[in-house]
Amino acid sequence: MNLLKINKINKKVKGSIQITGSKSETNRLLILQQFYQNLKIENSSNSDDSRLMQKALATTSNEINIGHAGTAMRFLTAYFSVKENAEIILTGSHRMKNRPIKILVDALVTLGANIQYLEKEGYPPLKILGEKLVKYFVEINGNVSSQYISALLLIAPTLKKGLQLKFKGEVTSVPYIKMTLQLLAELGVEYSWENNIISIQPKPKIKDKTITVESDWSSASYFYSLCALSPNSEIKLASYTKNSLQGDSVLAVIYKDLGVGTRFEENSLVLRNNNTLTLKSLNVNLISAPDIAQTIAVTCFGLGIECFLSGLHTLKIKETDRLVALKNEIEKLGGEVVITDETLHLKASTKIKEDISIATYDDHRMAMAFAPLATRVSIQIENANVVSKSYPTFWEDFKKMTC
Repeated sequence: MNLLKINKINKKVKGSIQITGSKSETNRLLILQQFYQNLKIENSSNSDDSRLMQKALATTSNEINIGHAGTAMRFLTAYFSVKENAEIILTGSHRMKNRPIKILVDALVTLGANIQYLEKEGYPPLKILGEKLVKYFVEINGNVSSQYISALLLIAPTLKKGLQLKFKGEVTSVPYIKMTLQLLAELGVEYSWENNIISIQPKPKIKDKTITVESDWSSASYFYSLCALSPNSEIKLASYTKNSLQGDSVLAVIYKDLGVGTRFEENSLVLRNNNTLTLKSLNVNLISAPDIAQTIAVTCFGLGIECFLSGLHTLKIKETDRLVALKNEIEKLGGEVVITDETLHLKASTKIKEDISIATYDDHRMAMAFAPLATRVSIQIENANVVSKSYPTFWEDFKKMTC
């Protein structure tokens, strides 16, 4: 599917779907399952990223190409560093070779890891020689990607003395770090987080354990947007819990201001457009949930309201520079966007250009974030299959709601 044309949606949006398990939770659990073979995972994500992770962990090859999967690159770098006698070359797409990994590599090397850069200093591909790490203390900046931190935390229980991780400066993306810690705790791993130090105790064995992965909140964001842009709509999404580990569950609070009510019903979310939108401008700091920035910006554009989003410094090193990509595509549609290295300011606009072709930049979230604009105008999505990275059945689910 190279170009998907979506005609303007002229009906009330209503329906019920089951969303795939959280990619973030699944990928963490897949790493932990390598250390604890008696861990069983249910409702795993069917995303490309999680399938790539599973394939990489099962391979007998000494060269692994993880494509665009940034989480896999970071988690596998740490995992293979502690897999004794492993000799692995870890590489990826052209974009991946330009996504920095030096912060994580430096931390692992401090712990005793044997990692070499094969091309550009500080970037993949990497050559990793796995061995037992005997050191247990490392410092890392608190404002780096949470995936670097989680990569270290996931291997911590396997280290002889566990791990002491000291943060320098303010810690960002706290929910993703807490997710990792809470999954460790579910396995019986003891930890503490006091002031700027996380301490993880070693845990060589666990009892038989089954963990059911909650459905993905990032994926739910596109249906929050669809609901916000469709008067009188009602959407039911399974399977979700009120006390979620996922930072993106803040959607329920943010979209209340955008006219969408959230009700928890057994193991599902019920979203309803209450036709109560009076907001003229939305101002949100997304430092703890940057993955929903694209969705929120497009929702506000569709509603014709101004928004100011901050805390977005990590978006520049994702699958694409998401701030630049958002600016480019919203302005093609007739909007006006001002960006800095960590903020996005969308000015209020009442007119949206018809039948514009949206570039997706090999970024799954660009495709899904712009789809709900079809409630306003006909739109075209380039390289629509890119959604498989996190949500392979997105277009089928979108069609169920809108046709």
